[in-house]
Amino acid sequence: MLYAFKAKKLSGEELNGEREAPHKRELARSLRQEGYMLIAATEKGEHVAKGIRMRLPVSAGFTRFFGHISLTEKLMFTRNLSVMIKAGLSLTRALDTLERQTKSSAFKTIIRDVTEHVKKGESFSESIGRHPRVFPALFTSMIAAGELSGKLDESLTILAEQMKNEHELRRKVRGALIYPAVILCVMILIGILMLIYVVPTLTSTFTELGIELPASTRSIIAASNFLLANGLLSFAAFAGFVYGLFMFMRTETAKRGLDVVIVKMPLIGKIAKEINSARTARTMSSLIQSGVSIVETLSITRDVLQNHLFRNVLAEAREGIQKGETITNAFNKHPELYPILVSEMIAVGEETGKTAEMLERLAEFYEGEVSAATKDLSSIVEPFLMVLIGAVVGFFAISMIQPLYTSIAEGF
Repeated sequence: MLYAFKAKKLSGEELNGEREAPHKRELARSLRQEGYMLIAATEKGEHVAKGIRMRLPVSAGFTRFFGHISLTEKLMFTRNLSVMIKAGLSLTRALDTLERQTKSSAFKTIIRDVTEHVKKGESFSESIGRHPRVFPALFTSMIAAGELSGKLDESLTILAEQMKNEHELRRKVRGALIYPAVILCVMILIGILMLIYVVPTLTSTFTELGIELPASTRSIIAASNFLLANGLLSFAAFAGFVYGLFMFMRTETAKRGLDVVIVKMPLIGKIAKEINSARTARTMSSLIQSGVSIVETLSITRDVLQNHLFRNVLAEAREGIQKGETITNAFNKHPELYPILVSEMIAVGEETGKTAEMLERLAEFYEGEVSAATKDLSSIVEPFLMVLIGAVVGFFAISMIQPLYTSIAEGF
């Protein structure tokens, strides 16, 4: 195949031209041997590299109704498909088998739709590109690169590894947050039950004794009386507050504000930076190994990240690459987001022509750091929660018991 390509050296020297290569991955490899890094490549007469990252119309409206497929389901699909193709099964037969094995009816419908379009002559990447909510740009691009190189099974293996590491990363972070969330919810529930059942009993005792109550006790009794007199209103107000907060957090302004707050928080900020560094390195490594161009790699990786601050760095890197700069420059400008190690490892990769390998090592390092940090977070949060629970219980006990002790002391 004849490719029109654009490449550059670390020194900034650019090379534009046309070259024969069996596939884009081989073109990138031959240019690396000459000291160049492939920036973009288009098959002559086709619209392929414009469409490695394809945006095709969604057919049959499947993804509108069946858009939510878990990462675990997609991981199993990708891993099993890789094994079947490597074993020599045709793509359509492998897809038919996976459709029968899949338990999710929604995913069955999507796989069936993909299989039908493949049987009609569409490429696999075009077929899955019809369901962008289920198969994002990262998935579609790596499949397209595998088809171009004739090594679809290898691309699927790399993709499965990428998804497995992403799943592990999410599981560790989620696991670290579940414990404090459960404790806080239980505290709120116990507090409500105390206000409904315990406080009224003590209030009647105080009334009978005619005790003068301190401000803290009066505030608790007032909250209890309001909750008992306006139970439905209180529930509706709480539900409305939660819903309003949820809708507000979905706005772009709230998301951007939260992104900044998270990064600046003492302990959470460090973990957030390590998570985004690991996700950036892992995604870029997978895409580069599959033969996707650097410009497209940066665009897709940007879409994978959720924090707009880190997304802006990758957008800046993409613009810099197109101007002839190195990837390292953009990361060097933002040490407050990406640690110095990230830019150093990328620089080594660019100098040696082993960017994918360096990024993979970087991803493994930061994934290990996140794992250790989440364990540390649990050990730090636990005593903090114990202190918080003790303070709340102590405040309640003192507020409700102190008047009784005062009354007894005055009686003596």
